[in-house]
Amino acid sequence: MSRRRRGMMSETFKDELAKDLGFYDTVQREGWGGIRAKDAGNMVKRAIQLAEQQLSNSSSPRR
Repeated sequence: MSRRRRGMMSETFKDELAKDLGFYDTVQREGWGGIRAKDAGNMVKRAIQLAEQQLSNSSSPRR
């Protein structure tokens, strides 16, 4: 009775992160299951950094 959770990141965003972090070729060859846990962690860390950056840019006071 397990349900698969729906991902929070779009496929396009995940692809861009994988390209930026240098393991997109592995994703192309083996799918997302082929990446190392370290790469997945780095991808999440980078996504969080980008989200925080976007939040700080959008919440900065405007003159």
